Amino acid sequence: MKIVVVAGHPRSSGSFSDALAESFIDGARQAGADVRLVLLRSLQFDPNVRVPPHSPQEFEPDLESARELILWCDHIVFVYPTWWAGVPALLKGFLDRVLTSGFAFEEIDGGTGYQGLLGPRSAQIITTMDTPYWVYRLIYGRPGELAMKRATWGFCGLSPIRVTTFSQVKDSTSEVRARWLETARKRGNAAAVGPSVLDRFRGQIATWIQALRLQFYPMTFIAYLAGALGASLERPFGWHWIAFLLGYICLFFVEAATVFANDLFDYESDRRNRFFGPFSGGSRVLVDRKISRLGLMAGAIVAATIGISAGAIAIWFAPSATIMGCLLFVFVGVLAIGYTVPPLKLSHRGLGELDVCFTHSFGVILFGYLLQGGQPLDSFPWLLGLPLFCAILPAILLAGIPDREADESTGKRTLVVMLGEQRTIQLAMTFIVVSVGLAMLWSFKGLPQSAFTGLGWIVVPHGIWLIWKLGQHLTRSEPVRRIDGIIALALLFIFWFAVAIVANLLLNSIMVQLQSIGILTS
Repeated sequence: MKIVVVAGHPRSSGSFSDALAESFIDGARQAGADVRLVLLRSLQFDPNVRVPPHSPQEFEPDLESARELILWCDHIVFVYPTWWAGVPALLKGFLDRVLTSGFAFEEIDGGTGYQGLLGPRSAQIITTMDTPYWVYRLIYGRPGELAMKRATWGFCGLSPIRVTTFSQVKDSTSEVRARWLETARKRGNAAAVGPSVLDRFRGQIATWIQALRLQFYPMTFIAYLAGALGASLERPFGWHWIAFLLGYICLFFVEAATVFANDLFDYESDRRNRFFGPFSGGSRVLVDRKISRLGLMAGAIVAATIGISAGAIAIWFAPSATIMGCLLFVFVGVLAIGYTVPPLKLSHRGLGELDVCFTHSFGVILFGYLLQGGQPLDSFPWLLGLPLFCAILPAILLAGIPDREADESTGKRTLVVMLGEQRTIQLAMTFIVVSVGLAMLWSFKGLPQSAFTGLGWIVVPHGIWLIWKLGQHLTRSEPVRRIDGIIALALLFIFWFAVAIVANLLLNSIMVQLQSIGILTS
């Protein structure tokens, strides 16, 4: 390991912070690391940024050398006292001057609008303070630590970043300080061999969680629960927990396999996508080389295997499984996986948006309904799914707008590519009106099982708001590719449908249970 230790105490000599830095360096060198020390107080540089943003300010020779060392190292360590809950002014000035755009980060069109450039280096922070650590953490909220760990070095792409804090230094005894120096030496010894097994494991877990794109899973669960609740109300079999739990395990892993497959087969489009965000452009784990193609393919196969196995067992435990129900399960599973996987590749043929809407409304509702004893030709899942299908479609259409340029350049024919942005938005506005109209009609008629009662009070104003925002977007003089706020509004529009449906069905279920034990009369 190549390690740079930045000693940030401004005092000339004799500080305990310097002693910790020396102990860390001794431990790292004893373990074979190549260590370089940057003693900030010995550098000659202007700590103030004196030019406007994006304008060059000449770097003094000492700063040039420091920047070269940052690029040289695998691991960077900061040792400094915490003053006024933050870093000393000398260290802050060093960071202001060194971490410039184009060196530490760059502005991009997608994601958060910024991308760190200093990964995959790791970092360590060793700091001292007189304040009790529990006060610093619980009352002050660790401002200096979080600023360094997340808002500075995490922002610049470093990971993992470990923090070691020695508190109440002023009142510590010589024996306590000796133990702290030994701790610093051990930290250096451990840093010489790179991130620990635990750090690497945590990093892998975080990467796979990113690959899962968990922000889209709650909707699947709510629709599945709604289908299960509807069947339990209509059938005499009662609630079947084993079938329900296995069924959701199936859905979770099939969805995970689909997401992984999307990253694999949409790689070229994702790589070219300049406007990716939380709702579009894939998970980026393959584009950013956090997971290999082979690893992601293995993850997709394992997830699909678990999902199919859980689904088969769930159907076995279902109270009235039929051949037609089994065939429907297979059909919906094929549609889900076939979103991007050859030979179907529905997302490349203008059918991807309809596929997502069908699987996340009719498909998921039917699966929950069948596992609780319902039959595929019953009216409930189809009546429940129709407004939900129409409510989902606007969000799916809008999510394709940021991807349009990249999709079109790779020959991927989504509905947005085929229709163009203006007609896509007009279609989304149409289905917002249709979904609200169906919700109002179903509520008025009490269909199905009064699942849509009261929904109009929420979705009518929300639908008007969403259409107004889309109208504003259409009238802009310059196209805006990042429409994260509008997509979030469209997803919230779906959320109201799902929550109201489940709330009404749960209330009906409670009423049925109370009637069954004689507390209420029908």
